[in-house]
Amino acid sequence: MIKKIAIMVFGIALLNSCVSAKVYKDLQGKYADLQNQRDQLTDENQKLQAAQNDLENNFEMLEKEYDQAIAQRDQLQQQYDAAKNNLKNLQASYDALEKNSSTALSENAKKNKELLAQLEAKESALAAESARLEKLRNELNERSQRVDELESMIASKDEAMKRLKEAISNALLDFQGKGLTVEQRDGKVYVSMENKLLFPSGSWSVNAEGKRAVNQLASVLAQNPDISVLIEGHTDNVPYGGNGPLKDNWDLSTKRATAIVEILMNNPGIQPESLTAAGKGEFDPVASNDTPEGRAKNRRIDVILTPKLDEITKLLNNN
Repeated sequence: MIKKIAIMVFGIALLNSCVSAKVYKDLQGKYADLQNQRDQLTDENQKLQAAQNDLENNFEMLEKEYDQAIAQRDQLQQQYDAAKNNLKNLQASYDALEKNSSTALSENAKKNKELLAQLEAKESALAAESARLEKLRNELNERSQRVDELESMIASKDEAMKRLKEAISNALLDFQGKGLTVEQRDGKVYVSMENKLLFPSGSWSVNAEGKRAVNQLASVLAQNPDISVLIEGHTDNVPYGGNGPLKDNWDLSTKRATAIVEILMNNPGIQPESLTAAGKGEFDPVASNDTPEGRAKNRRIDVILTPKLDEITKLLNNN
């Protein structure tokens, strides 16, 4: 819905040959929203990594508590065995004294009752500790299972992104060495296309070769619906000098990102809600703007592919 509104606003702006202050302000707001969405995705990935670390730390703490419970149970067992031996010895003494003295018999019976009471208390404490130990063991197993599930999901997502990178690299093999690169890092796939492959200088109209590259990329994305796609437009630091409704490099980068989104949306297998367009102007360079080569690298479109993390989020919320 955000992208459709952005397209309508740009269309009206082109018809009127100028951008009113209100429309430009709206565009700025929508661009800020898109930046926030991108930042939220980054924050969500960091939170998921932090949550995994917390689960692993909790797992280690439960292991330590489990070991302590084992040691306490063993100590109670030793005390129980000692009390049982004392009772046995006193029983023998009781049998001997029973023949010789009623007074000694009475005293021995009293001690015997005390030892029996102690023994019952130790048995009760041992049973309670055994129950606590069993509860800790169950919690430890449950946490261990959740850690394993989380690690398995993350590994599965990484493997899926690896396969996606390979599929994209194969699909765009004809464009390797023409200003196009495909990389995988931080759990995401980055497809970077220099503007010389896509646009004439100062324009946001995609050329025929660029459309062919974007359409081939779209054919791969259509087969991977569980991927969020962020299209970022970038420029060098040379001020925009073209005519028309655009004000500066930021406007140009946004318009170019939107042009790529429009081509991707022509593929019926791509869900529009998975697409986000953003312009970053000259403010995220990958090379120095002091040389023509560096400026050429900075004039680019970055397509950032992120796995959807609904399953991982659901697992974390159940903790």
